[in-house]
Amino acid sequence: MTAMPHEPLTEAEVLLDGFLALDTPEGFRAELIEGDIVVTPPPDGDHEDYIGLIADEVSRRSRTRMQFAGNKGLKLPSGTAKPIAHVIPDATFAPRDMRLFRGAEAWMPPNGVALVLEVTSAKPQRDREDKRRCYARGEIPLYLLVDREAASLTLFSEPEGDDYRQLCTVPFGKALPLPEPFGFELETTDFL
Repeated sequence: MTAMPHEPLTEAEVLLDGFLALDTPEGFRAELIEGDIVVTPPPDGDHEDYIGLIADEVSRRSRTRMQFAGNKGLKLPSGTAKPIAHVIPDATFAPRDMRLFRGAEAWMPPNGVALVLEVTSAKPQRDREDKRRCYARGEIPLYLLVDREAASLTLFSEPEGDDYRQLCTVPFGKALPLPEPFGFELETTDFL
């Protein structure tokens, strides 16, 4: 808590305290996104397959050796009257030599993260809009969105303020260029 004992808590502080005290059922995850507490059930097999395909290709083809974390909690800046966002990307990548995840708290700052990955699920607008804004505010250089409804991948880059200045979308089956530190074209034919 940030308020002094004699000062009343703000709405954002009460929300954050409630969020941090949550005890979610096994397999579920809770996030605090844009001032809303979001509890997500375990993902389906297709969701996990897309993550595995991308993680495998990054591991094999990236110019810089990457460290991978699934479901790593990130603390990200939020809108002005909202508490700090607590977001769990489906996958987080950082240069291996940074050892970014070793010794990290359950909720860590995004400093050093090279790319976050989301695969849409039951509420795709969260991934398309809310999380995109959170990642941009956290200045995460690259945000990769696998949109299952649209059968496409979108790479957002050049974060500025509440959004990314650049985006590149390709349909499943087409290659998606990943810039440095990855430096290769992500093949998506296995997504079909």
